[in-house]
Amino acid sequence: MRSLMLPTIASAVVTLTLTAPAYAQSGTNAPAPKPAMPTRADHPRADATNAKMADEDFVKEAAMGGMAEVELGKLARDKASDAKVKALGARMLADHSKANAELKALAARKNITLPTQLDSKHQATVDRLSKLSGAAFDQAYVSDMLEDHETDVAKFADESKEAKDPDVKAWAAKTLPTLREHLTAVQDAHRAIDGKRATGN
Repeated sequence: MRSLMLPTIASAVVTLTLTAPAYAQSGTNAPAPKPAMPTRADHPRADATNAKMADEDFVKEAAMGGMAEVELGKLARDKASDAKVKALGARMLADHSKANAELKALAARKNITLPTQLDSKHQATVDRLSKLSGAAFDQAYVSDMLEDHETDVAKFADESKEAKDPDVKAWAAKTLPTLREHLTAVQDAHRAIDGKRATGN
């Protein structure tokens, strides 16, 4: 019985001896380093495509916002009860109509298809304000303009610095001062309306 077991034991010893270095090696060596993640420099073509798409998205978004400003400006010009709000609406209508025309020409040169009608979000704002009148309209319009122009100034400021297309960058930089003037005018109208509410006038 012992003579039959000896070869088996010997075979097991040989097997363990042969495999031990492999276990030792896998237990002591550090894991293989992960391959480096590709950087922006590795994909210049992808970066250029993404930058172009970002500029196109900005142009389309600006066109949509500009159309909304024109429609809301018309409402303010016709429906506002406060003189400052009425004047603000007239200025928004004039300035954004001009900016929209410039943007349309720019988009044509760049083969960018602009939206031709308001999306559901902007149309909902127009519909909501069109149902208001008097002080309620003034308050809603100025509140909407305040939020919109704070956002627009920030976006145009970024685009005027970060845009890759030089023409889009130049248009954003050219339009930015007007938007800042709009924001100042909106803030002024907002204070005037708050003052009226506080005094009950």
